Amino acid sequence: MITGQNYIGNQLSATGNKAYKTFNPKLNIENDYVFYEASDEEIEKAVILASEAFKTFKNTTGSKKAEFLNAIADEILALDDILIETYVSETGLPEGRAKGERGRTIGQLRAFADLVSEGSWVEATIDTADLDRTPIPKQDIRKMLVPLGPVVVFGASNFPLAYSTAGGDTASAFAAGCPVIVKSHPMHAGTGELVASAIHKAAQKTGMPNGVFSNLNSAGIQVGVQLVKHPKIKAVGFTGSIRGGRALFDLASQRPEPIPVFAEMGSINPVVLLPEATKNNGEDLAKTYAKSITLGTGQFCTNPGLIMGIKSEALDRFIQILSEEIIKIEPSCMLHPNIIGNYEQNKTNTLRQNGIHLSAEYGNDVIANHARQTITTVEGKTFLQNTTLHQEVFGPFSMVVQCENAQELETIISNLEGQLTGTILAEEGETSTYSAIIETLQNRVGRIIFNGVPTGVEVCPAMLHGGPYPASTDSRFTAVGIHSIKRWVRPFSYQSWPNDLLPDELKDENPLHISRLLNGIQTKESI
Repeated sequence: MITGQNYIGNQLSATGNKAYKTFNPKLNIENDYVFYEASDEEIEKAVILASEAFKTFKNTTGSKKAEFLNAIADEILALDDILIETYVSETGLPEGRAKGERGRTIGQLRAFADLVSEGSWVEATIDTADLDRTPIPKQDIRKMLVPLGPVVVFGASNFPLAYSTAGGDTASAFAAGCPVIVKSHPMHAGTGELVASAIHKAAQKTGMPNGVFSNLNSAGIQVGVQLVKHPKIKAVGFTGSIRGGRALFDLASQRPEPIPVFAEMGSINPVVLLPEATKNNGEDLAKTYAKSITLGTGQFCTNPGLIMGIKSEALDRFIQILSEEIIKIEPSCMLHPNIIGNYEQNKTNTLRQNGIHLSAEYGNDVIANHARQTITTVEGKTFLQNTTLHQEVFGPFSMVVQCENAQELETIISNLEGQLTGTILAEEGETSTYSAIIETLQNRVGRIIFNGVPTGVEVCPAMLHGGPYPASTDSRFTAVGIHSIKRWVRPFSYQSWPNDLLPDELKDENPLHISRLLNGIQTKESI
């Protein structure tokens, strides 16, 4: 079922002359399939098809889009074992993780299907005319959200399903009415092609226009660069490194017509350990965080890479237990030799900084591509002065910052870059005592957690997966949950427009029976 070719609309194609293979990090060997990078001509054809498809797809009813999204979910499930086996062979991740991520992907697709089937997400707003108003008559004005146009989605290295080919970016863009071109991630091109085949089948079965979806292979950055620079592309979705996301953001902003890049990038997810919690629950918290730091070999964007506390015997004990517990955990496989290479390089660079102390590192022999989990410590003053220590080390690594007092802790938090999450570990009575610290942390993150771990992102309407730069390029939006659809739309108003020419969402009779803001009142009533 894997051909190594590109999906250019509803056709398979391989006219390029650059070929590559994926890699099995568990076995430390290349996989068998050969993939062909998309040529300039294939890129151009995919974009033209997407632009033409948009003319039809933007007007597709919510019920038809829901049928399409549900069909994608069904076709992914129909791939069954071959999808799971390919996922495992290209990532080194266990079968359970693959099945869990598949379930999350299916859940996202069905959630967006439900959203667009109901239809109120368009935020229809109607202010009816009052032509007798003085001194100036009031015109009839009606507003709703409309799709932007063709979207490019970059597959993520660490989530081959949930953040890649049919992941949250693609599902939400389809729900909005935007055709999608996926720039497949080279580390899991086989998984990507299988999912692309599922989307292709779903599009044909539900009568979607040719070009509503394309999947382009790429061994490097050139395909992505060409896509972002193409004038017919109207938005970009990206999950990955700060360097990669910022490069795309800069490219998009330098176009004659700048376009939005919704990039979810680096985060060290600071954890604040308050004194009473450290004293009363430090041992249990240390055991919990040893597991969180090493979960998925630390390859989650919500990995707790920074833990901060106020100096005390209890904090010393927490560090001791954390260090003891983390080296009890067997190392696990990272996604690719390049990723473990970056992990080791970034870890080494951190350990070379003045004032850094190595508290624990797994010391036994490890299999190829398996990462040694590491805990370091540093004084608050040193951390504050050296911003190199603020950077993410992607992998099973965490740093404990020992602060002199609450004021230094607050100062450190206020000087952090934007983060996806922040966590407060506290006794309930401590929250009022340290309210300034909590408020400062809230200003630096997109999601704040009380007495938990940041790893694990629930897919639900209330979830905010994003945060101040560089956690994301636009902190007003989430990359997870149904509200992520708002990235791919813009508000649009009709003034004094004949009722029969309005979209169904804005017609007097409200044929879709959606909730609308009518003259300031939320209602499903007709006019």
